Amino acid sequence: MKISMIAAMGINRTIGKDNDIPWHLPDDFKYFKDTTEGHHVIMGRKNFESLPPRFKPLPNRPNIVITRNDSYDAPGAEVVNSLEEALEIAKKNGEPEAFIIGGGEIYKLGLDVAEIIYLTEIDATFNGDTIFPEFDKRQWQEVSRKHHPADDRHQFAFDFVIYKKK
Repeated sequence: MKISMIAAMGINRTIGKDNDIPWHLPDDFKYFKDTTEGHHVIMGRKNFESLPPRFKPLPNRPNIVITRNDSYDAPGAEVVNSLEEALEIAKKNGEPEAFIIGGGEIYKLGLDVAEIIYLTEIDATFNGDTIFPEFDKRQWQEVSRKHHPADDRHQFAFDFVIYKKK
């Protein structure tokens, strides 16, 4: 099973503010949906709670929520206490590619096990309280970069970038 991470971040590595995303990029939302649909998605409790009610759990993919709270209830999702436990569930279910989808603390854990990072790099700086962790780009190879210019639906330009662990 491949272990992947998918995220969008600003120039300053910001991925969130007040449990929300500080930008609106419809084509990035579509990219996320198209890339993760049909696959197990693994997220932290705060990330799960930040999902809009109509997307909770994320449709058409098994949702796994990591929390230290043994009595936490995430309707429509499986609740576990560790990333290892989440990955084991995906593996047992025959998942070909599991996706770690955040937030910041879960991404930090994921860097040790991920083989692929799908990273939308937004050409703007954002105020925020959650960042994507630094990773040593010498250990990763950029295998794909697709530019998306700013337009009438997207205030900021961004690149869809795929990194593979060397």
